[in-house]
Amino acid sequence: MLALRIFSIVFPVFAVIGLGWWYGRVKRPDIQVTNQISMDVLVPALVFAALASKSFDFAHYWPLAVGGVAVILGSGLLAWPVARLMGVDGKTFVPPMMFNNSGNMGIPLLVLAFGEQALGAAIVLFLVEMILHFSLGPYLLAHRLHPLALLKTPVMAATVLGVAVSFSGAAVPVPLYTAIKMVGDASIPMLLFALGVRLNQVSFRDWRLGAVSGIVAPATGVLMVGLVAPLLPLTPQQQSMLLVFGALPPAVLNYLMAEQYRQEPEKVASIVLLGNLASLAVMPVVLAFALS
Repeated sequence: MLALRIFSIVFPVFAVIGLGWWYGRVKRPDIQVTNQISMDVLVPALVFAALASKSFDFAHYWPLAVGGVAVILGSGLLAWPVARLMGVDGKTFVPPMMFNNSGNMGIPLLVLAFGEQALGAAIVLFLVEMILHFSLGPYLLAHRLHPLALLKTPVMAATVLGVAVSFSGAAVPVPLYTAIKMVGDASIPMLLFALGVRLNQVSFRDWRLGAVSGIVAPATGVLMVGLVAPLLPLTPQQQSMLLVFGALPPAVLNYLMAEQYRQEPEKVASIVLLGNLASLAVMPVVLAFALS
């Protein structure tokens, strides 16, 4: 039964997020350390293990990567006139509509929906979003580009190493690969838990803007998938995964960047919070289409 399958996919994701939210509300932990461990150790291990595995075929994923780029950039173009119509600063509204939660929510959701064999595709979409967010994001907010800063991140180092191992045909010793994969597998529940904790730190102050964003973010992403998917040689499963990717809510990183560049962080916080809450209703509907 499709409804039961969707529930079995969505429930674990939102249950772990909910647990993180409850724990963050009760204990008020410093999640910064946990996030740093995730981004410096756990996620790079996950990326390396996926890329260095013998089954990873880069030629198989290029249409998905191109589709991911098109969805992100196209969502920004579609969101810009909406911002103008609402009288909101485009630099406040547009980036959260473009850069979605492909790490914290996207990877676990895609793996639960399509199985362990979907991890490679989920990693590709995550890398596309992350690279664009760390390069194009600062440019949109302050007309600054930091390509060298991106290259220095542990995730990019793990990407380069993983690609090198995959192309060279060298096999990572099984005990070492198992250890790296174990560390990487820990990132998935940690990302969801940390997202729940982080949601305690954003507010409902600009709830009207957040409510609109909760509709616009998935709508622009899904519309772009509908436009670009027929133009790319995607497999049926890749089309479904791209659809889920397009409907993901705004990434929490949008709030952190808005705070860093002083771009109305309170409004961006409401966009992130309401967008992630709206995904409770949006994702089951999108999954019903994707899985059918």
